[in-house]
Amino acid sequence: MAKPIPKVGSRKNGRIGSRKQTRKIPKGVIYVQASFNNTIVTVTDVRGRVISWASAGSCGFKGTRRGTPFAAQTAAGNAIRTVADQGMQRADVMIKGPGLGRDAALRAIRRSGILLRFIRDVTPMPHNGCRSPKKRRV
Repeated sequence: MAKPIPKVGSRKNGRIGSRKQTRKIPKGVIYVQASFNNTIVTVTDVRGRVISWASAGSCGFKGTRRGTPFAAQTAAGNAIRTVADQGMQRADVMIKGPGLGRDAALRAIRRSGILLRFIRDVTPMPHNGCRSPKKRRV
């Protein structure tokens, strides 16, 4: 019996194009999502395709230490190190969330040597929509 012809572009085939040379990405967008429990830093190109990402949890922090500013700084440094090698020079920064890691992640991005075109706060704000959860008691 003849073998079935595999569909081009199916997940079983793995990667279709070869990735021998790394793509040069001069411009990009850095998204920082800072919650109370974790900080996630995602670096994309201008079209929105993810190039690299890191979170405080993926950097080895566990439990309540993931929400700390130092964990956010480490995550931002790890995410940006890979794209700096690929030649990223300019970036826009979008910061979302109320967490402690907002400023620390931004400082780490500033120190990396990438020129920032703008820094925008995209934290979602309700215009008197759903009832918000009870305030945290610390």
